Amino acid sequence: MFLAGRRLDEALGGRLLVRGELRHPALATEDLTGRTVREVATVGKHLLTRLDDGRTLHSHLRMDGSWHLYRPGRPWRGGPAYDIRAVLGVDDRVAVGYRLHDLSLVATAHEERLVGHLGPDLLDPAWGDELATEAVARLTAEPGREIGIALLDQTVMAGVGNLYRVEICFLLGVSPWATVADTDAPAAVALAHTLLVRNAWRPEQSTTGELGRGAQHWVYERTGKPCRRCGTPVRSARQADPRNPVHERFVYFCPSCQPTPRSRALGTGTAPRLPTRRRAPRSAG
Repeated sequence: MFLAGRRLDEALGGRLLVRGELRHPALATEDLTGRTVREVATVGKHLLTRLDDGRTLHSHLRMDGSWHLYRPGRPWRGGPAYDIRAVLGVDDRVAVGYRLHDLSLVATAHEERLVGHLGPDLLDPAWGDELATEAVARLTAEPGREIGIALLDQTVMAGVGNLYRVEICFLLGVSPWATVADTDAPAAVALAHTLLVRNAWRPEQSTTGELGRGAQHWVYERTGKPCRRCGTPVRSARQADPRNPVHERFVYFCPSCQPTPRSRALGTGTAPRLPTRRRAPRSAG
């Protein structure tokens, strides 16, 4: 979401909308043409397009939503036309939002009603000891909670998705079903911040330091393949939040590197060392 927001801000920020269609049932009568986009900001997984009339267009991508940028006259390839929920165009770019299940117009002054419940944003430019300490406090507030569930909770810290929660658990050497109490919470927060910052400005989400295809992740979506550390086949299973079982998700783990809860002592309290990042050549476009 962070990179999508930055790209939309670069394309639309400070620009007059020559096209402003909202193809959402609740917003079908709204036309944003003639409005100026002040900026596009992100808070966790929420995207906020702030307009000059004191309103904000709020969108959340969930699992399958996306924003695509096109040059005028170029074909739109983000999906079928019936999936389009928003079209924001300036003179030289068109932003098309696909499958935006959550789309609303709110007063910019009232954005807190949408994002005020979130924990510290891991990609907040002001990230430092204060926000890290708050995130640790929120994470440890329920010590008996499964760490794989707690990491996904955006009210704990905003920005961790399924890929990162899986990889964080692997790098910490804990099972997703271990409790928060059995996890080094400061290390989990530090690692989450490190990984998100490392990947913020590129589409590839690598946790291994490698950018080659098939080498970017330790265990995520590698069911049946050998663990990169010990060779044990990676396993996968469903993990559901008892508070919201509808959002059950697959987790991936190494049964050898990530022992069952309470089976070994905790670590040192510092985040594990990550591999050195390898740069990939920039692509044109």
